[in-house]
Amino acid sequence: MRENCWNITRNLLASAVLLCCAVPLRAEDAQDRPIDYARDVKPILAGHCAQCHGALRQKGGLRLDAGSLALKGGDSGEIIELGSAEESLLIEYILPDGDDPPLMPPDGQGTALKAEQVAVLTAWINQGAKIPADEEIPEDPRKHWAFQRIERPTVPMIDGKPFDGNPIDAFILAKHKAKQLTARPEADKATLLRRIYLDLIGLPPTRDELQAFLADPAPDAYEQVVDRLLSSPHYGERWGRHWMDVWRYSDWAGYRAEVRESQPHIWRWRDWIIESLNADKPYDRMVQEMIAGDEIAPGDPDTLRATGYLVRNWYKFNRNVWLESTVEHTPKAFLGITMNCAKCHDHMYDPILQKDYYQFRAIFEPHRVRTDQVPGQLNTTKDGLVRVFDQDLQASTFLFARGNEKHPDKDNPLTAAVPVSLLPEGLKIEPVSLTPRQYYPGLRDHVQQGNLNYARAALRNSETALKKLTDQLVASTAETTDGATAAAAVTPPSDLAIAVAAKQVAYQLLHLQSVQARIAADEAKYATPPAASAPQLAADAAAAERQENVAKAQWEVAKAEQALHTAKEAEKPEDDKTKQAVKKSEEALAKVQKDLETALAAQEKTEATYSPFGEIYPTQSSGRRLALARWITDRENPLAARVAVNHMWLRHFGEALVPSVFDFGLNGKSPSHPALLDWLAVELLDNGWTMKQLHRLMVTSQAYRMASTVGDATANLEADPDNVYLWRMNPRRMEAEAVRDAMLYVCGQLDTTAGGPEIDQTDGQTILRRSIYFRSAKEKQMLFLELFDQANVNDCYRRNESIVPQQALAMVNSPLALAQGRVLAKTLTTTVGEESTPEVTTQFLNAAFEQILCRRPTDAERATCSAFLQKQTELLATPGQLTQFESGPDVKTKPSENPALRARENLVQVLLNHNDFFTIR
Repeated sequence: MRENCWNITRNLLASAVLLCCAVPLRAEDAQDRPIDYARDVKPILAGHCAQCHGALRQKGGLRLDAGSLALKGGDSGEIIELGSAEESLLIEYILPDGDDPPLMPPDGQGTALKAEQVAVLTAWINQGAKIPADEEIPEDPRKHWAFQRIERPTVPMIDGKPFDGNPIDAFILAKHKAKQLTARPEADKATLLRRIYLDLIGLPPTRDELQAFLADPAPDAYEQVVDRLLSSPHYGERWGRHWMDVWRYSDWAGYRAEVRESQPHIWRWRDWIIESLNADKPYDRMVQEMIAGDEIAPGDPDTLRATGYLVRNWYKFNRNVWLESTVEHTPKAFLGITMNCAKCHDHMYDPILQKDYYQFRAIFEPHRVRTDQVPGQLNTTKDGLVRVFDQDLQASTFLFARGNEKHPDKDNPLTAAVPVSLLPEGLKIEPVSLTPRQYYPGLRDHVQQGNLNYARAALRNSETALKKLTDQLVASTAETTDGATAAAAVTPPSDLAIAVAAKQVAYQLLHLQSVQARIAADEAKYATPPAASAPQLAADAAAAERQENVAKAQWEVAKAEQALHTAKEAEKPEDDKTKQAVKKSEEALAKVQKDLETALAAQEKTEATYSPFGEIYPTQSSGRRLALARWITDRENPLAARVAVNHMWLRHFGEALVPSVFDFGLNGKSPSHPALLDWLAVELLDNGWTMKQLHRLMVTSQAYRMASTVGDATANLEADPDNVYLWRMNPRRMEAEAVRDAMLYVCGQLDTTAGGPEIDQTDGQTILRRSIYFRSAKEKQMLFLELFDQANVNDCYRRNESIVPQQALAMVNSPLALAQGRVLAKTLTTTVGEESTPEVTTQFLNAAFEQILCRRPTDAERATCSAFLQKQTELLATPGQLTQFESGPDVKTKPSENPALRARENLVQVLLNHNDFFTIR
């Protein structure tokens, strides 16, 4: 942890120094000091000119991305006159002409240079336009390493001999030898076991699992543990959370009940992720289903859940914001490309034109979001399957001048395409035809049956209500044995009340008959081919629905008459409020009477038109997203496999092979082990994109098993202080969810129930489910998880790792942590006994350390903890001498009244705050 703090501090200091160096010259200062080309000039040319005059495009035959090429000029000749800025066309081009904007950069193609930047270029030319003799000319960006086809590299030979171990180790060891680094030995068995448990399932091993592993002499004992963990359902929960970071999972966000972002019921996508990982669904198939599940398997609800990936981008107030998120993060997540940089102008670094950005957007232009009914629930606000579909196949896409949605180029609509300058193969788009049950959900069995069940239940309820009234009427007129009536005991219902109930029964009966008729008509109409009886059944359904509407209108009139009668009975001559109530009731009656007249008039019609059971959607999907998904995961695409492998490596080893995990472009970082990256990418491809096989390969390598301590390898710290070449394992703090889950798990309190609707984030202290199942949205996150750097739902391609006092306070003072410590102390005491003898104390300490930290205490720790228990027991035995806190958290699990047991509770709390508990070593 201390080392991580130092690394962060060092990086911040370095960034500050770079920022200081990058401060531009003021216009008045530029002429008075020597201009350095690399420091002062090149950034200006690269940022403002290279888009149109660089390696990819050379308008007018001019390149300005290298000083020697700038001096050479273009088709119109030289643009720089050495020693004379006034006679140089470059300066003329970048200066405004009166009220007119400068010629360079062209209007809409970039931002005009600031006065101080023009001054720098002017001074540079006047000083002779000096450039370094060894300046490299930028290579064609299409030749960038990440854009080249993946080929399997040869596994390095070590000391001239073929390597017979895990190929990963050969690549790592080759770097060690080249950099003169010495690899650390394998971590001890207890440390390694805890590492692999937390890595693969996000939960530490139990004491029994630890003891069994330590006692297992089998040479493949570790490999057996790996296989067992990869088969655990907790694997999907652990790695599902990792991929949810990358894919920006977010539950719905909004103001109170108003949905503004994402959608309710998107938890089904979360469950799909977990289930897919546990089933080892190939990565390429997962990508395809998330982008185009509705086009791959439009009739499969399980697959449709995957399109929550696109649903998550939904934004209520602006369709362009919705699509901008999709266009930005789809390439970042799956291709490692910052295509969003081309929204306003051509990409500054990568071979992506502004036109490419909007053609990529056109792929997503037709799609919208809908919520389908699920079995057992007709009300989609309570539950439903939220998914995407193509609504408008004719939707146009326009380029926005300077990225401004207020200035679309409507004269030049764009077609769907991928950046051909980046990767030459284009999309193969084929529209997808849908079956009636796919584009008309009302035909589905559970929807039809749901409507029938609802109608039958409503009829039963109305019949029961009518019978209750009639029974009440009979009881009120019945005679007793002495000839008197029971009227005084039973109040008879009014004639109006009975009329209303009877009208309701009539309506509900006709409603049921209407539903039955419409279902029969739908089945005939949408059969393949349509049934011969379809026209007659449609006419019958229309007639039944018109009768239903009349009955409903009659019921509404009866209710309005009853309400008017009640209002008149309550009317008082001097009370304006009761008079107003009568007036409103009369107006309401007049309205429903008019509605009845309309329904009666409609009953005379013979049209065969009836209401469908819900919306009928387009009969075809564009196929654009399916074409994109297949293009992304095509073996010839060099990016998808590299990006996936890089994300997996990052979460296993604590650092990525390509540090800029969402930017594999020219402005990103180069890979530390390019050959290893490609070897792993091909391994993923050759094994059908299955991730469990790749996980196993990574975690069984010696590179993964190394100790994380520096030990006697101090020379390595000088040669490779950041451990770029992996001479030891990177220790790292557990992510927020793992901290909470591990705490609950070691205390025996974690509820491992899987799946289902998201749990309110405010219930994290009392509901003990895994953290992945709690609501996570922009403004709806569990405070405990926020403190430990929970994922930012808008952008979290890799987690932040902070160290702040609030984290310790949460572990010391939160009701959750206090309760868990007390529960665990009681459990351990039950196991070893309550006696305070040295022997029992040692047993308690061993058990506590093994349970919480997955190791035995050292002699020094045992002595310190024993002294702590003794001191605490003495203090707690005389509570009158202690200062009572005036306030504190409300913890339902109260502390023990026994001083010795209370001391044990406090010790457990200390161990839960131990650095070794939070750290994966």
